[in-house]
Amino acid sequence: MTQLKDKELFQVIQSVVQAVNMTVKIKQDDSGINMSYNFIGDYVGFDAKRLVEARNELMLPTSLEIYVKTMTLHELGHAVDRQALQASLPRTIEIFTMKKQHALKEIYRQEQLLAMLIEEHEMNIQFEQTAWENAWMLNHTHHLVPEKDFDYIKQHSLATYQRLYEQDLQAYHHLLNQQMVQLV
Repeated sequence: MTQLKDKELFQVIQSVVQAVNMTVKIKQDDSGINMSYNFIGDYVGFDAKRLVEARNELMLPTSLEIYVKTMTLHELGHAVDRQALQASLPRTIEIFTMKKQHALKEIYRQEQLLAMLIEEHEMNIQFEQTAWENAWMLNHTHHLVPEKDFDYIKQHSLATYQRLYEQDLQAYHHLLNQQMVQLV
């Protein structure tokens, strides 16, 4: 299966949902995000074009089918954690509102605003790690993806979140250091 059509991608995703005995809806979109779990609507969304692009960004060759199955398991891992995601909604809305009200430059110049971005990264990383743990449990139970492929895709996925977090954390420490110098 070298190039899957949109309908075939949907079928691969659906096969994983069925194999793990979950009832999450699947929706195709053009969001530019390969796959995501919408905890408010309780559905997995996928952008077929972006899924193919994201798989092609992997350094090690991985079939599109294995990539899609792994990412589906991951998104279902979020679904397993739906209550925690729902509980985070009020704080997520506060952070979202702050980001809408302030220019990016302003956020990176004010300690309390940048601290909110750091908090958002930490929340996201925790949710991602939990989703991957849940996905591992699903895969361990149902044997849908070889473990080495699963681990590789997981590490690649988590690295993106970690890299963005570390960049903003570095900016935050730089801002704090500047403030300390000004105090002296």
